[in-house]
Amino acid sequence: MKNIWKNIIIPLRRDFVPINRDSILSLNRMTKYNHKIIESKWQSYWAETDLYKTGEDKLRPKYYILDMFPYPSGVGLHVGHPKGYIATDIFARMKMMQGFNVLHPMGWDAFGLPAENYALKNKLHPRASTERNIETFKKQLYKLGFTYDWDREINTTDPEFYKWTQWIFIQMFKGGLAFESFEPIIWCPSCQTGLAMEDLEEGKCERCGSDVERKPMRQWVLKITDYADRLLYDLEKLPMWEESIKEMQKNWIGRSEGAQVTFGISDLGFGIEKKMCDLRFEVFTTRPDTLFGCTYVVLSPEHPLVGKMELGIGNWEEVKAYIENAKKKSDLERTELQKEKTGVKLEGVMAINPVNNEEIPVYVADYVMMGYGTGAIMAVPAHDERDWEFAKKYNIKIIEVVLGSDNIEEKAYSGQGRNINSDFLNGLETKQAKEKMINWLEEKGLGKRAVNYKIKDWVFSRQRYWGEPIPIIHCDKCGNVAVPEKDLPLRLPEVKHYEPTGTGESPLANITEWVNTTCPNCGGPAKRETNTMPQWAGSSWYYLRYIDPHNDKALVDKEKDKYWSPVDFYVGGAEHATRHLIYSRFWHKFLFDIGAVNYDEPFTRLQHVGLILAEDGRKMSKRWGNVINPDDVIEKFGADTMRMYEMFMGPFSQPCAWNTSSMTGIRRFLERVWKLSDKIRKEEINSSLISNFQFPISNKIQNSKSKINILLHKTIKKVGEDIEQFKFNTAISALMILLNEMEKEKEISIIHYSLFIILLAPFAPHISEELWSLLGKDESIFKQPWPQYDPEFVKEETITIAIQINGKVRDEVEVGVEISEDEIKKLVLGREKVVKWLDGKEEKKIIYVKGRLVSISL
Repeated sequence: MKNIWKNIIIPLRRDFVPINRDSILSLNRMTKYNHKIIESKWQSYWAETDLYKTGEDKLRPKYYILDMFPYPSGVGLHVGHPKGYIATDIFARMKMMQGFNVLHPMGWDAFGLPAENYALKNKLHPRASTERNIETFKKQLYKLGFTYDWDREINTTDPEFYKWTQWIFIQMFKGGLAFESFEPIIWCPSCQTGLAMEDLEEGKCERCGSDVERKPMRQWVLKITDYADRLLYDLEKLPMWEESIKEMQKNWIGRSEGAQVTFGISDLGFGIEKKMCDLRFEVFTTRPDTLFGCTYVVLSPEHPLVGKMELGIGNWEEVKAYIENAKKKSDLERTELQKEKTGVKLEGVMAINPVNNEEIPVYVADYVMMGYGTGAIMAVPAHDERDWEFAKKYNIKIIEVVLGSDNIEEKAYSGQGRNINSDFLNGLETKQAKEKMINWLEEKGLGKRAVNYKIKDWVFSRQRYWGEPIPIIHCDKCGNVAVPEKDLPLRLPEVKHYEPTGTGESPLANITEWVNTTCPNCGGPAKRETNTMPQWAGSSWYYLRYIDPHNDKALVDKEKDKYWSPVDFYVGGAEHATRHLIYSRFWHKFLFDIGAVNYDEPFTRLQHVGLILAEDGRKMSKRWGNVINPDDVIEKFGADTMRMYEMFMGPFSQPCAWNTSSMTGIRRFLERVWKLSDKIRKEEINSSLISNFQFPISNKIQNSKSKINILLHKTIKKVGEDIEQFKFNTAISALMILLNEMEKEKEISIIHYSLFIILLAPFAPHISEELWSLLGKDESIFKQPWPQYDPEFVKEETITIAIQINGKVRDEVEVGVEISEDEIKKLVLGREKVVKWLDGKEEKKIIYVKGRLVSISL
């Protein structure tokens, strides 16, 4: 083993353990493994010595590993919450030992609906309840022994933090990305606030589960759609993101190319006579090549054109009742693919198909959403399954315009093909037909090439109290004016009553002495904006503040950002893939554009956390009474046991159910590690060692090909690589295998023992520090270098080769790694099973894929 231990010193910690040369390790035999004493002792030591304080040594390579920070709920952590934190802590500890300057911070996402609803329920002020909840969370995290540098702690409700959230909003306002809107938004009648599309789960309010409705309201909006293409295409810059997360973002952005087509309204009667009218509406379609097959159009119940045509709609009362009923349905109910589609024909109204001037009926149907596309669709029943079902139900004409189905009356054909019944498109394949149709529409002034996005501009207002005040002043003379940057932070006023009004205004609107102000432009009377920002605001940029948490001159120092950014590894829940991760990428790109940060993507590597379910297989919830408190687990089994158990439950990204009885296996493993020191060779514990505190590196030990030495090298390789890849369960398995073999030995080397403890340390830091101390070592184990393995010791001497006959595995053989192609072919053809399967037939072809398989074709 080359240069592995030459710098490893064993100093004496006299203040922790009484040492004498006859019993340096005998303390293990005298006392049982007491996790309570050990864990409390080392947590205090780490805090007192600032072991995990992050330095600014820019000559060292940096590593920034980040947890998605929690919102501090009132019930505190359950055992599922720390899973990601444990993983990043293990990773951070290994990186520290590998020589990196590690930033591993923690903070609190404490504004927003969850904190406010908890405070309302418990009749507390949200500031008081938030502070109390943070204190509870910190105590729980402290017990798990994490490497957080608490000097960098942030809190989104701290005015010195949200000063910069407001500053970013002002820059967006100045750049035209933040604007006031009066369009219908998603409204939760239970939470009594507007929501963004991303605040919904299965069409319902994510926070309370209530059905939502569309409600016209004054609100602030961020123009995230201006960044849609960059958010989409720059995913290619992120090769270390999980493909599933990138695919979710692509689908949420939902970029589609096609044409925007103008349809006119014809045959509109106003009770006296019918006449042509000037009403128009736009339709976006990805299949302009099928326009000749459009036999009806559908408007959303919220489409403004419907109300404008009231006098000309012969069945207005029926239409009105349908629209009112649609308001009561959730988005999920309206768009459910498996549900039968409903609609009402607008009697007396006809639209004009622009490509052939034919009149076609107009329907209003709730499966068309105003928030998607233009709120109107052209229906081509021959080539869209949904349109086909609707046409069959309402007996609407079906015209085939793309060849591809034997019987279009039985099923729609949505694929590509050659155009028919399409005038100047006849005979063209789909791609050419699309281009020709778009060119024709543009020439005639009836449409244009267009790109549509599923993602919509971000509704940024919340009609609630507990959030960052939006730094805008409304002046009758000057319009909307940004609060001067020198006056930031615009502090959230203290109030006794903060219940939502339900009127579309925030509770702040009732605080007249706060609302009434003067315009910073003209000095005249003005009013402050009373809506607050959503919880997503602070979390969109918080990772930057960890880099420079106490800077009152800038959001982040550019040189510090240049060193620490981007975040090297980000770990958190997959449920944030289409919310927080899109929002934070948007904000970061904007900050990059205005020169506030150095890089255009915030997170280099991303890993999602698999849920820990309750023992009954359901999600842990106070409602179900299946929540397990980590404090109880730590009290009984210890923090190290809990840390290792959560990492050993299964693959990190997969969900798994908690099983308290399985904790005992990990606990016994640690107790066996505690006793392993009994086997250290007594001759290695002598006066010269205690005096010199230096490992006795002899060629005999260093070059030994003993079974333990070889296994140790393989374990060093396995554990290091598995931690890097977040395969913690298999890393722990490797440690268990090594422990089993070491226990079989009559005695073990102090070097092997010490290296075992170093490999264990990231997983079980408290017991590892204690055992390190009992070896008489003065420095923390986490200041030791991470072990390196010798490649010569981890080479496999034999490999298993699969033998395929006509594509099916029929046998396998173990051979030496250096076997030649001729030797392996000769060996395989002589094997009994192969001879049997060949049955006297002459092989046509034999292929050897080195190190993997031999394939025989007959």
